[in-house]
Amino acid sequence: MSTTTLPSCPQCGLNNTYPDGDLLICPDCAYEWSPHAEAIADEDNGPRIIKDANGTPLADGDSVLLVKDLKVKGSSTVIKKGTKIKGIRLVYDNGD
Repeated sequence: MSTTTLPSCPQCGLNNTYPDGDLLICPDCAYEWSPHAEAIADEDNGPRIIKDANGTPLADGDSVLLVKDLKVKGSSTVIKKGTKIKGIRLVYDNGD
């Protein structure tokens, strides 16, 4: 991927982005995102989009900063507020 074909940052809109593995990074606002993010189709509700606390759509491979303590499912472990999680994987639970 050459620098002329890289998209602008979806967070701040600047063109100063660069690839880092499977992610694209904006050095101006430190936003990281996956260029291959696809919406997962939900049979009943159309495309399913997961958003963060600021309303920005999330995709597999994104990095997030926790805004509150997170209990780990199936464990007594708690991940503390303020922890940066890199390379998230979105899991769609249908509630069954």
